[in-house]
Order: sequence, then structure tokens, then C-alpha cells
Amino acid sequence: MGANDGLVSTASLIVGVAAADTSYESILLAGVAGLVAGAMSMAAGEYVSVSSQADTEQADLRREREELETDPEAELEELKNIYVQRGLAPTLALEVAEQLTNHDALGSHARDELGLTDELSARPIQAAFASAMAFVAGAALPLALVLLVPMGFLIEAVLGGSLLCLAVLGALAARTGGAPVLAGAWRVFFWGALAMAITAGVGTLFGTVI
Repeated sequence: MGANDGLVSTASLIVGVAAADTSYESILLAGVAGLVAGAMSMAAGEYVSVSSQADTEQADLRREREELETDPEAELEELKNIYVQRGLAPTLALEVAEQLTNHDALGSHARDELGLTDELSARPIQAAFASAMAFVAGAALPLALVLLVPMGFLIEAVLGGSLLCLAVLGALAARTGGAPVLAGAWRVFFWGALAMAITAGVGTLFGTVI
């Protein structure tokens, strides 16, 4: 998602600015600014979102810790019932619950009652960095084309290269998720093309008016 976003937004920005008949320097500056702004926006948004998730997880753990301190018997029964619902006989479920409680009561409730594990816990900084890097990876292609392609073929090159990469990314995402590959590629290709076409139209109109 981050790579798709970086590719579509940066390519659209470059095409829109190029369609306004601006200079090469302005196009390159717009692309770099779009990359930086988009990456920071993705990082900030992901950080805020995952931080909220982390706050919720910590609140759940604090509440669970308090319940274990104030009513351990009820918490043991709750853990036992969880294992019964998963298929264990009541006697065995109670034995498992007792052993896990003696070993790590909070960890057992966090994992089996709340669904929280160390591997899946919210990590805001890691999520923000990954989101920003994904955006940069997608935005790098249209920016590379600006640097490599002559000005006279810039719009066509950015459009063609970006749409081709979008189709490939859509196909890979669909394949990874077990969805139809052609449908996934076409969906990303269509919306990417629409975004670039609209932006190019706005750039052309703006350039004509100016």
C-alpha cells in the first residue's frame, strides 16, 4: 500500500506539473517535495495510528493486571473457560490454566484472553519507518525517470513506467493474498491511470490559464 501510494501520488504530481509546461527544475523539485512530504505524512499517520493501538494494549494489560491482583480466582476460571471453549476437557483445562497462571499469569491472559503477543505488539516507530520507506520506494521510480528521460518524452515515460509498475505491484499483491492476479493488476492500474489523468488535466488547465 505504501509503495502504491508513493508511486501514484509522486507520478501524478510530476505529470501534473509537467503538463503545466513548467521547467525541468520545477518538475524535479515538485517530485522531490512530493516524495519527502508523502513519506513524512505516511510516517506521521502510521505513528499516530499505531501509538493509539499501543496505548489501548497497555490499558488492557493494566486492567488485566489489576483484575489478577483483586480477583485471581475469577481470572483463573476465565482462563479455564477459554481452554474449554477451545476443546479441552474441564479438568485438563483447569490444570493447564493453573500451570500457566503459576508460570506467567499476565502473559497467559494477554495471549489467550486479549490476543496480545510480543511478536504482534504495536511498535509505532518501526511502523512509521516501514511506512515511510515503502512510500519512498514507490516514489523513487517516477523521480528516476525525471532524471533519466529527456524533457520531451517525460510525461509519456512517467505515465508508462509508473502504470507498468502499478500493474506489477497489483499482480504481486493479489498473488500474495490468493486473489485473482489479473483483477488485482487491473484495479491498481485503472485507479492509478485515473489519478494521473485527472492531475495531468489540472496541470494542463492551470498552465493554459497562467
